[in-house]
Amino acid sequence: MAEPRPVLEMTGIVKEFPGVRALSGVDFRLFPGEIHALMGENGAGKSTLIKVLTGVHSLDGGTITLDGKSVRFASPLQAQQAGINTVYQEVNLCPNLSVAENIFIGREPTRFGRIQWKRMRKEAAELVDRLGLDIDVTAPLSAYPLAVQQLVAIVRSVSTGDGTGDGEGQGTKVLVLDEPTSSLDRDEVLELFRLMRRLKDEGVAILFVSHFLDQIYEICDRMTVLRNGTLVGEHMVSDLDQVGLIQLMIGKELDKLEELHEHQLRADVGETLLHAEGLGRTGRIAPFDLEIKKGEVVGLAGLLGSGRTELARLLFGADQPDGGKVTVAGKQVPMNAPNDAIDAGVAFCSENRKTEGLVPDLTVRENIILALQAARGWTRPIPAAQRDELVAKYIKALDIRPANPEARVGQLSGGNQQKVLLARWLITEPRLLILDEPTRGIDIGAKAEIQKLVVSLSEDGMSVLYIAAELEEVLRLSHTIGVLRDRKLVARLTNGPEITPSRILETIASGEHQ
Repeated sequence: MAEPRPVLEMTGIVKEFPGVRALSGVDFRLFPGEIHALMGENGAGKSTLIKVLTGVHSLDGGTITLDGKSVRFASPLQAQQAGINTVYQEVNLCPNLSVAENIFIGREPTRFGRIQWKRMRKEAAELVDRLGLDIDVTAPLSAYPLAVQQLVAIVRSVSTGDGTGDGEGQGTKVLVLDEPTSSLDRDEVLELFRLMRRLKDEGVAILFVSHFLDQIYEICDRMTVLRNGTLVGEHMVSDLDQVGLIQLMIGKELDKLEELHEHQLRADVGETLLHAEGLGRTGRIAPFDLEIKKGEVVGLAGLLGSGRTELARLLFGADQPDGGKVTVAGKQVPMNAPNDAIDAGVAFCSENRKTEGLVPDLTVRENIILALQAARGWTRPIPAAQRDELVAKYIKALDIRPANPEARVGQLSGGNQQKVLLARWLITEPRLLILDEPTRGIDIGAKAEIQKLVVSLSEDGMSVLYIAAELEEVLRLSHTIGVLRDRKLVARLTNGPEITPSRILETIASGEHQ
């Protein structure tokens, strides 16, 4: 049986930015009624390829064919009118408006120049019902959680130009979903997948981007793998296992991360560095005691909302405690503000690097030097030669790409942004480094590099408080593990062969040491 014609075909795609060739002769094809994963490390070219397709970036070379016709879009609006719609990780809707208004915003049905509200609500309800969703279209969007808001964004995308309202277009042929599951829990992911399968059955071609490999293998039919702006290959998901996929993505044999785990279990730790006693904050986390030794990696495990981040923020002075005390190297120190923590040698990488960590409009150099300059005081600027030497050292040590200190941080991939944030704090030579979800939203290669860095820092005597949602990641890196439940630190486990994800889950479920 002959293979059907692709609805979308990109051939020999080239995209260049000053000093960087982001895409080099990339081919990509997408068939009607399939879910196709676009895979690769951060910086491999996935986002650039999507932006070239949707008219965000101009095309420097190659061709794009949609339904057998050559196309080239000058804007996302042109792509949308041709039937290519994109839903990004951050929902770009208006929470103060109703669901129906969000679905038809900018395309409201009108008569004699006046919006037909009743017709709009009726057509929105029909769309939602057609896709099998239980959503009240008259309710404000803000009444629904993020997962439902994403579903509404998808409904809006697939409704664009389908004959409803007054919009012009040819109906949705291609739906691009860029990291839609990064902030969803398992039940919410399943609801999204149900909707994706429904659209697939209707013949919509879906381009799906996710860093969760299990999700790729659960929902996708085919995958295209990019590396360093080039095409590595196209494969049916059933023909390529996860180990093979990882090897294609990073271009080399991935060291078994379990070796890090074994190394950590053998590593020696020193005397107590930090001791928190009775530290807590009403409504955020119950009073807790925590000890972290020199060179020790203490992992925090717990469900979302269990109090992991709240504990970390108290140790860094980002939130003020109601009571308790903290001693660092035997000396009691106030933790009423981040400056107190920085003065005591404590550094903190927030889980939200975009809004609480990096300044996207500043350069790599300016972002890296921020914490060190703040510690010195703004009246004592770091000499330019020393500053440039330090920045160059950490760009090289952490393999930040591109290795250009004048590049804007906002233009870097997620993994490289995380490395810039790490460099900012490592340059201050802290005694304790708090890492809150440092590998969230980054690819497997960058994840492995950051985990190896944690082991290296531990070997050099730095203490690390490590927070991650993946229990295997916490187990792999930690000497000891603090388990949280319902905003309480309920157990402290010494890592060893008997400590497994199941054992930690049992502790979380029971709320007590097993």
